[in-house]
Amino acid sequence: MPRRSNVPPETLRVSLEPEGVEVAYLDDRSVFYHGVPAKREGSVVCGPGRDVHVLITAPDEREGVMVYVNDRATHDDVLESSGVGRVLLDGGETASLFPGVAATNHGYRVEVTADHETARGRVFVFAEDERGEASYELVGPGEGEDAMDRRTAGTDDGTRTVTDDDLSGRSDAAGGGF
Repeated sequence: MPRRSNVPPETLRVSLEPEGVEVAYLDDRSVFYHGVPAKREGSVVCGPGRDVHVLITAPDEREGVMVYVNDRATHDDVLESSGVGRVLLDGGETASLFPGVAATNHGYRVEVTADHETARGRVFVFAEDERGEASYELVGPGEGEDAMDRRTAGTDDGTRTVTDDDLSGRSDAAGGGF
């Protein structure tokens, strides 16, 4: 099995659309994350088996960096040619993905947190598996969505756990976009 390693991210073009978020890779491919990301204060905890992608935009929201957390499937050379970074974390380990944005491996779960004053741009977390995708925007205190909806389990400390219902393809587009 090929060895996987940490890969530093490159600056990528970003487009925030009413239907979702598009990221253009350096190799002329792009990915589109469907739906308006749900706003979450504190952090997002992604459950076991989820592919976790973190996008941090520049203040102008036209470019940013994308980091895959604990992705062991994508070859290093594919990431390097696309401009996407990767961070591999052991259990209990925390790493900075970008100034003000960190990921922690809690065993089989990955938690992403953001300090917006330091990060300066917007922070998005995308959690996917074969059943669907969920997208979140980490926001500052008082900027999150009101009470926890029935599809997302919450805790008293402000974290949110990505649940199976989050991955069912629901669209938050009814909220009117960005």
